[in-house]
Amino acid sequence: MALDIEVLSKQSIKPSVPTPQHLKKYTLSFLDQIIPHVFVPLIFYYTIDIDQAQNNLTSNHLKKSLSETHVDCNDEGALYVEAQTNYNLQDIIRDPIPNELINLIPLELDDANVDLNFAIQVNFFKCGGIAIGAVFSHKLADGLSYVNFMNSWAAIARGEPNVPSPILDLANLFPPLDMSGLKNRKVVSKKNIVCKRFRFDASNILALKNKCTEDNKNKGTEDQTQPTRFEALSAFIWNRYMAATGKNAGVPRNINKMVVAVNLRTRFDPPLPKHYFGNIYCTAIFTPSMQNGGNEDYGDFVNKAREAIRCIDKNYVEKLRKGEDYLMYMNDVNKRFDEGEVFTMSYTSWSKFGVYDVDFRWGDPVWVGAVRLTFSHVVTYFDNKEGDGIEAWINFKEDDMAKFKADQDLMSFVYSQLSD
Repeated sequence: MALDIEVLSKQSIKPSVPTPQHLKKYTLSFLDQIIPHVFVPLIFYYTIDIDQAQNNLTSNHLKKSLSETHVDCNDEGALYVEAQTNYNLQDIIRDPIPNELINLIPLELDDANVDLNFAIQVNFFKCGGIAIGAVFSHKLADGLSYVNFMNSWAAIARGEPNVPSPILDLANLFPPLDMSGLKNRKVVSKKNIVCKRFRFDASNILALKNKCTEDNKNKGTEDQTQPTRFEALSAFIWNRYMAATGKNAGVPRNINKMVVAVNLRTRFDPPLPKHYFGNIYCTAIFTPSMQNGGNEDYGDFVNKAREAIRCIDKNYVEKLRKGEDYLMYMNDVNKRFDEGEVFTMSYTSWSKFGVYDVDFRWGDPVWVGAVRLTFSHVVTYFDNKEGDGIEAWINFKEDDMAKFKADQDLMSFVYSQLSD
């Protein structure tokens, strides 16, 4: 059964109070400037017992609270779409198909012609459930800033007093630069990309962590600290990708680079407050050994990932604030990628960002997820609702995904099978 949506209305929700004159102009930081113009999606699912007659009341409450949340410095507001579907919410949660979940968000993620910062689609299900599909311009916000905004909106909807305001000072920490020489990477056509959700429970994650630790013990590696869930899963996914697709057969034609998003707030001395707003992250990049599934050296991957991330310390941040060297580095990486010299796999995590705290007075969401992205070879991690497992949302080219999800060693660690 296809996920069909009927759009009922579209409107702009403007701030309830005009933006003060001194805040009319928002200056992008250097870290904001280098981000491509794409929207970042999240969908929050709620099981609430309301009928169609109450939908208008629920929607009006969301609109009012959204207007009281600062949404746009030019007073244009946020796009608000209201939709309904005859699909059942529990069917989506039980067996989500990320390529169809795009119907629950209001915009195409790569729609660079849309002059918006934030847009939502409130989807009412026949069962009484609600899914709020929200997209935020990546030019303005990283994942933590995005979730902080959603939690602020939800707190206002609950009537909470003293909701923290975002700190809009990133351009002073990372002053803007002339971007005329920046070479942006070419984006793989989204028509060739498939996204699948892979669930890993606590016991299988622990087994992978122990495997990484055992690899390091066998090699006599000095650092035998048990890896994090992020490190162990990333090593495993890379290993099974290489084994399933045969990308390393023979002499490699390109260099494999792993790209990990690193939150910079905790790297400052002293650390920045949680509510600092913007793209306050950079990427740690490293080259793993070529793995073919026969020699499953997860420890090598973990050690190189850990070393790359550790290098992003307070000294690195101070150097990064000047910007020029990082800009030259990213230009080189993008050029080598476009020329086919470098292959990248990107990893990012929403873990511990508080996505399950977004309560609009209906209780916590029963599930939080994403959709298919416009970039290939991207792995995004979410905690499960219980907090002990991980959902890996993986975007691959269609032919690679077919091979990847057929890998038996991979699927032996996955909590449940997937739909095609």
